[in-house]
Amino acid sequence: MKQIKVGIMPLKEFQAYTQAIVTGKHKRKRGEPKIWFNSMASLAQVLSDQNRELLTLIAEEEPESISELARLSHRSQPNLTRTLKTMERYGLVKMKTGERGKKQPSVPYTDILVDMSIRDGAQWA
Repeated sequence: MKQIKVGIMPLKEFQAYTQAIVTGKHKRKRGEPKIWFNSMASLAQVLSDQNRELLTLIAEEEPESISELARLSHRSQPNLTRTLKTMERYGLVKMKTGERGKKQPSVPYTDILVDMSIRDGAQWA
């Protein structure tokens, strides 16, 4: 079982957080999220029910190409390609080049954990 932790942090706080890391004021701790969303709404959009079903389908069926995944998921290929690019940008999907240059999606995690603080980002300033 491989897990990935995602966090929710407003953009301004995330910028302060990354600046604190760059300047050495903060050292990433084990267990801190590796993927960040700037709002619950953006997390909900990327990890919608339909997209979580897509992740499960990819993990279970291991499609050889986006075309095969489109057929399995009953989604249009252009829509699916956009969704996969977004998920790849967040690190939720990996795309590798398979036979004859076909893009093959895979899911590197079995679980996604959500970490969200209710305090402000003053600790990064």
